[in-house]
Amino acid sequence: MKIMNDSLNTHSKEAVELLKQLIATPSFSKEEDKTADIIESFLKSKGIEAQRYLNNVWAKNQHYDESKPTILLNSHHDTVKPNKGYTLDPFQPIEQDGKLYGLGSNDAGGCLVSLIATFLHFYKQRDLKYNLVLAATAEEEISGKNGVEVLLPLLPSIDFGIVGEPTLLNMAVAEKGLLVLDCTAHGKAGHAAREEGDNAIYKALKDIEWFRSYKYDKVSDLLGPMKMSVTIINAGTQHNVVPHECKFTVDIRVNELYTFEEVLDIIHNNVECEVQPRSIRLRSTAIAIDHPLVQAGMALGRTYYGSPTTSDKALMKFPALKIGPGDSARSHTADEYIFVEEIYEGVEMYIQLLEKIL
Repeated sequence: MKIMNDSLNTHSKEAVELLKQLIATPSFSKEEDKTADIIESFLKSKGIEAQRYLNNVWAKNQHYDESKPTILLNSHHDTVKPNKGYTLDPFQPIEQDGKLYGLGSNDAGGCLVSLIATFLHFYKQRDLKYNLVLAATAEEEISGKNGVEVLLPLLPSIDFGIVGEPTLLNMAVAEKGLLVLDCTAHGKAGHAAREEGDNAIYKALKDIEWFRSYKYDKVSDLLGPMKMSVTIINAGTQHNVVPHECKFTVDIRVNELYTFEEVLDIIHNNVECEVQPRSIRLRSTAIAIDHPLVQAGMALGRTYYGSPTTSDKALMKFPALKIGPGDSARSHTADEYIFVEEIYEGVEMYIQLLEKIL
């Protein structure tokens, strides 16, 4: 892509500089107050009436009209903690060989600043067919309740949205949901040297084998088959006592062809252990291929796919398209980076996408 005009070029340069400020400011989930300050100040410096709730910052376009439908532009400004593999300072924005290094540069700082630049581009325009609402939100990396979930009820009614996550500028039209189960197999304690008790570990093994081998019938064209993984197990207190209880955790990635309730019914009908879902918030989502956003992306040569990862899109009750600059494969890696050119391309792509609708 080529940058279209001087105004767009200016917004893109400002986006890169804003990202450098965000990288230099630690913003772990639940600790994003300083980056929220930066985003709020940046918007106000542009004459935008930014609003804030907790560590979430949002704004409406200048000529917002309640009679028009509304599009949400959303990405997050929290980060994971840097892993031990870093060789560079994760909070030092280093620009080298066309790359901008730093924690959160790729996930999802590049997307966030590109959406902010896009919002600036359209902010003062009159006679748009849709309103625009920008939301820079918190706690995405931990699926926290004080991020987009707590903000959405405070926003104007949203008809559909764009969620900025690194997708190589291709369209994630569906996401697998995340269902985490805490399971408990119950037995009876006894002395290991005698034929006493009912070993809860052995009872758990039967159910664990079912989770390992069961195949769900419905396979999604976009997201593939359902996937269940036993990821944690804990039982026993000492070597000579038959354990009365065995606890294990199951991570389930749910495609869009099943509801969580259907999945839980199947599980309850096939295992003996006690099953307790931690949460049913992060459901699988899909936006229709014939939706105007997806059609606009296809007209721009963007491909679409189903994403195995979960984002704030899972918490939205309206159709949303996950798309943005950067590469998901770089997320949460040591010496995280985004190409500066990817940010320029992201701004241009977002603008072109919305121009086809607005």
